[in-house]
Amino acid sequence: MVNIKKQTVNKKTYYYLEHSYREHDKVLKKQKYLGKSIPENIEYLKKSFLSEIYNEMWLNKIDSIQKNFSKEQKVMPKSAKEKEIATFMIKFTYNTQRIEGSTLTFKETANLLERGITPKEKSIFDVKEAETHKELFYDILNYKKDLNFQTVLYWHKKLLEKTHSDIAGKIRNHQIAISGSKFMPPFQAELNILLKEFFDWYQKNKDKLHPVVLAGLVHLKFVTIHPFSDGNGRISRIMMNFVLNKYKYPLLNIAYNKRASYYNALERSQIKKQDGIFVQWFLKRYIKEHENYSK
Repeated sequence: MVNIKKQTVNKKTYYYLEHSYREHDKVLKKQKYLGKSIPENIEYLKKSFLSEIYNEMWLNKIDSIQKNFSKEQKVMPKSAKEKEIATFMIKFTYNTQRIEGSTLTFKETANLLERGITPKEKSIFDVKEAETHKELFYDILNYKKDLNFQTVLYWHKKLLEKTHSDIAGKIRNHQIAISGSKFMPPFQAELNILLKEFFDWYQKNKDKLHPVVLAGLVHLKFVTIHPFSDGNGRISRIMMNFVLNKYKYPLLNIAYNKRASYYNALERSQIKKQDGIFVQWFLKRYIKEHENYSK
């Protein structure tokens, strides 16, 4: 979060932008001088200052990750790539479903998706949704067009049509609440306008923002709209990985056992209406997840 700090020296007042952040066990600060008065475009300056910090702290590391990832992909045999993608698909499917309440264990998910072994005494809904998530994951990897409203509706329909056909691919017409969260999603009457604004924002910013920042914001902004009766988190994480794949960056698996910090970053961003809170968490999580490529 960027704050305005005032300092008085020899009866003269000076203003600074200040941003505090944690790195390992230390709290560090960055400052930028504004002048003797607060500029009118202060909100723009705050965003620019935060962007500079991101660039310095994290985006250079992320670009190094992408560079090393690309080098590895160029020399990796096709069969090894396919195995790597399949391994990621199982992890991603397990975690994204588990975050939303699936009862399947990682081993059960792997046996189901790799070997076709259906776990005994587990919800048929969880089994079918894991299977359809696998299909959808491979669909988004091969999808050549860009994000648009109709495509996201289709992805949602594909994800839920075998388990919740009455809501699959349909924008909700009722109010909902998120279990355990203080954030209240928008009213149903707002959804059409918010979705239009979201896709307009995406078209305007997709070639301006860093791809990993774009992926994080796509996730945050879409899940904040929460346009579906169910499946919003899973579709948002699918959209996130679609963006990463489109720009040839390594995909991201948000682990179930890291869900507390994930939920906290989302909720704080949503309640405070500050995208930077989630983006900071997202960039740090991305670097941690792919630290093997940063060496």
